[in-house]
Amino acid sequence: TPEARHGQRLVMGPWAHLMPYAIPTARGTGDIDFGPEAKIELHAIQLRWFDQHLKGLATGILEEPPVRLFVMGENRWRDESEWPLKRTNYTKVFLHSRGGANSLTGDGSLSLAAPSSDEAADHYVYDPADPVPTRGGTTLGLPPGVFDQTEIERRKDVLVYTGEPLAEPLEITGPISMKLFAASSAPDTDFMAKLIDVRPDGYAHNLAEGVVRARFRDSLSDPSPITPGKTYEYGIDMWATSHVFKRGHRVRLEITSSNFPRYDRNPNTGNDFAVDTELRSARQTIFHAPGNASHLVLPVIPR
Repeated sequence: TPEARHGQRLVMGPWAHLMPYAIPTARGTGDIDFGPEAKIELHAIQLRWFDQHLKGLATGILEEPPVRLFVMGENRWRDESEWPLKRTNYTKVFLHSRGGANSLTGDGSLSLAAPSSDEAADHYVYDPADPVPTRGGTTLGLPPGVFDQTEIERRKDVLVYTGEPLAEPLEITGPISMKLFAASSAPDTDFMAKLIDVRPDGYAHNLAEGVVRARFRDSLSDPSPITPGKTYEYGIDMWATSHVFKRGHRVRLEITSSNFPRYDRNPNTGNDFAVDTELRSARQTIFHAPGNASHLVLPVIPR
């Protein structure tokens, strides 16, 4: 109904689970202090909301903009009239390499240019007995938020793709997604994607992440195994954010197959969940040539 559509409100902030409730003075998570503007009293907002809708009191909340979001990087609140933003320019950012994107010392890169026909695929081995460890992010029961990802990016089972230093600030606000073209030697496996803001001093600031389990690539209710060695297209939902990459910063993408214990390890066997007594390694192949051009889709906001 018009009343239901008009009655929706979104508040999107830079906090972790429970943080603004348990610590009303919190200004950030992990390594980041988002500044004094980050502080917010959500209980007061919720009280006005319920007084309006449950008690019928005129709190004025329905006369305010329906979207209030915190733009990280600039560290300020901004009001908007819809979500996602109508002015969003959904931009494809393509993966590139010469076949050696493994770790920080590899040759992986990101750019707006579509890949050429001579680009070799990237490979890594995912061993569930030695998973990539969780470091911050959207965690519950683990230290959440922003932490330097450099140590993780030194691993050979993490593919690292980094763009050139930005000549101008870049704002991304909205849903982030990834189209990944990949093959595996296993009948089931996982693929992880993580978006990073690389500062001029090299600090790798995690922003957003997503995961796909191969058997659920098409349906969560009707899983199906994959054929080892066959190339599949995977859609990875990396959730949403609002962040400005500052001038001189670089956009980075990590691709790997584990983030443990944030996500359970896929044993690569194809067996039902939680019944395995063995772990198998899988050889993973990530494609980024024409026809199989793996790419990010970033919600770029004109400035």
